[in-house]
Amino acid sequence: MIESTRKWKIQNPDQLFVQRLQRELGISSLSAKILASRVQTIDEAKHIFYTDDTHLHNPFMLSGMKEAVERIERALNRGDKILIYGDYDADGITSTTVMLNVLLDLGADVEYEIPNRFIHGYGPHEELFRKAHDSGVQLILTVDNGISGIDQIRLAKELGMDVIVTDHHEPGDELPPADVIVHPRIPKGQYPFGELAGVGVAFKLAHALYGEVPEHLFEYVAIGTIADLVPLTGENRYLVKKGIEHIRKSTNPWVQALCEVSGVKQHEIDEEIIGFYFGPRLNAIGRLDDAKPGVEFLMSEDRASAALGAQLLNQKNNERKDFVNTITEEAIEMIENNPDIKNSLVLVVAKEGWHSGVIGIVASRLVEKYYKPTIVLSIDEESGLAKGSARSIDGFHLYNELAKNRDILPHFGGHPMAAGMTLTANHIDELRNRLHQQALECLTEELLTPKLFIDVPVDLSEVTVEAIEEIQALKPFGVGFEKPIFAIEQVSVRSMRKIGAKEEHIKMELENAYGIIDAVGFYKGYLYDEITYGVKLSVVGDLQINEWQGRKKPQFFISDVQTSEWQLFDLRGKANAHQWLKLVPADSSFIAFREETVQCFHGILPSIQLVEDAVMLSLSPFLVLLDLPKQIDEMEKLIETAKPKRIYAVFYTPNPLFFNGMPTRKHFAHYYTLLKSRPFINLKEHIPHLSKHLGLNVDAIQFMTKVFFELGFVTIENGLISVNPFTEKRSLTEAASYQLRKQQIEMEQQFLYSTYSELKQWFNERIKDFSYS
Repeated sequence: MIESTRKWKIQNPDQLFVQRLQRELGISSLSAKILASRVQTIDEAKHIFYTDDTHLHNPFMLSGMKEAVERIERALNRGDKILIYGDYDADGITSTTVMLNVLLDLGADVEYEIPNRFIHGYGPHEELFRKAHDSGVQLILTVDNGISGIDQIRLAKELGMDVIVTDHHEPGDELPPADVIVHPRIPKGQYPFGELAGVGVAFKLAHALYGEVPEHLFEYVAIGTIADLVPLTGENRYLVKKGIEHIRKSTNPWVQALCEVSGVKQHEIDEEIIGFYFGPRLNAIGRLDDAKPGVEFLMSEDRASAALGAQLLNQKNNERKDFVNTITEEAIEMIENNPDIKNSLVLVVAKEGWHSGVIGIVASRLVEKYYKPTIVLSIDEESGLAKGSARSIDGFHLYNELAKNRDILPHFGGHPMAAGMTLTANHIDELRNRLHQQALECLTEELLTPKLFIDVPVDLSEVTVEAIEEIQALKPFGVGFEKPIFAIEQVSVRSMRKIGAKEEHIKMELENAYGIIDAVGFYKGYLYDEITYGVKLSVVGDLQINEWQGRKKPQFFISDVQTSEWQLFDLRGKANAHQWLKLVPADSSFIAFREETVQCFHGILPSIQLVEDAVMLSLSPFLVLLDLPKQIDEMEKLIETAKPKRIYAVFYTPNPLFFNGMPTRKHFAHYYTLLKSRPFINLKEHIPHLSKHLGLNVDAIQFMTKVFFELGFVTIENGLISVNPFTEKRSLTEAASYQLRKQQIEMEQQFLYSTYSELKQWFNERIKDFSYS
């Protein structure tokens, strides 16, 4: 049995709807299944499959757009000084770049400002607004922020500056006193698509100012939209798709420089490369330092400056990775070594000096590892304050639960799944204790079990190169239109081997009655020692195309594996216990039926349990059977008691009887006749001669002698054997030693010298009725 890392929830799309999608859109069953798991109607499916210019809405449908354009045009005509006020993340940096491009194109007197995460924090800041006023700014244009800057914008107005707010974040009950607000959800329902990123809103404003679609700005929109994790549906889907097309063909030096430092090929850029390579590098600059070099990089006009900017972003990203890895390791060590933290349903970890710019990433890592709501705090020794980020799981509404602790949480904000906060360091333990008690009321065992939602069950007959290539038309995948997770159920392993310099990965061929597919599991080399041939597996992961020397083949990238079948691992004949021990899980039960076996493996194996009447007090579902029992029912009782999920068959037998066999009745008769012909025989002295004369080995002669003695056929006194003339006629099978040898030979034949399939069948017949649910 192999348990999955998460609880699988396999969706089964409506087959009639799948077939209808296939017919009306002329697509494969794979693409149809993906769409069926995401849409309700054929029109919705067409909207996704055929994304075109009709998805781009008129920018003047946004409330305030007309007024914003009029005010900016007035500033252009009068020569007013304009300040673009951005944000320090990838969305904010790209938003700033978009507006900087359009205003410079239109001849504006423009500069930009981005607050420093560590000095100013997020959003409008009074000090920076005063500085803008002192420098002669007459119009502030916020991008990707401003909707919550009520007091700061009021100050700007008091200082005599006009303010246009463009933002996409959740508005509060009170709106800022700006001259114009451009927001896709204000007023609610007016604009057809309310999920634009900050850069999406900036792009709409650019569109309105240019009077035509600014094709040259699509690249920035794609990066900012993907990096900000807004839903990739509707207009966002169109903007990202167009942006990726432009980036792949772009001659902008910053695109080429970013590809070079990221180690990616420009023509292969897609939403995953942007999300995993480009976005993090832009985010890193603002996480660790001043974000302005990010804007300078995106505005690069020559290769030299672009290369320098890309190297800086790459350096900051590497520093960010180092900080994240170090803090994560320290946090895990803290959790594992402190029962109060580890046993809490809400993990709260804190330490002086942790970099506050990356602790949100650390919190996400810890949620992934422990699957509990997690808060990571950085303590400032000088102020005594702890500043942190939190990430949650389904069922624990972070904002609401934190709100119950306002008396010790003077500053916090966020939403159900993420939050930020500041509190005094001496309240950290109290916060942990309170949140644990709150979690007891709302987090059930079911909610604390990580789940994997699998939306596309696949039959191997459906998997073709053409079908996988067709799935590319459904891109981009992301929030709101997630990348599909495929499941292939009940397949067998045709072949498998470890690959990679350190044998960390596994390559397999999986098959069933419908076909064969190559499969690769990165960092899953351990599965080689956990999977046995013949077992039925289910795998989940991603379908890709492997191209080698001009040939294309489907390939499955494994993310998780499970099987409900028990497994037999054949370790028979492996003499070196130090070697086979590496193949056995650490939490296995090592079982011996004989005391001499315990002595033999003493000091080599962990604690060995000796079977006594086949009653075991505590057994792992993973059994290592070190030897053979004296009677077969001992093995049967053990299997019934343990209900094993895995059996590792060692069956150490130092003196096997199988090949010596059982002497025949003719052998017994010949030996008995020889004994009768002499008054006595000194067994010790004459056994070599007897062995040669009878054609039997010494063990067989000693065994026959013991049988005769137990039946009363002979007497043994001082090593001299003589026939008892007054014995009654008895069957050889009445002797206990005869029965024991017979059973031992049968057991050796059954367990020691049977084929793998014969051995598994024997256990199968005794395990088949067990339930592992």
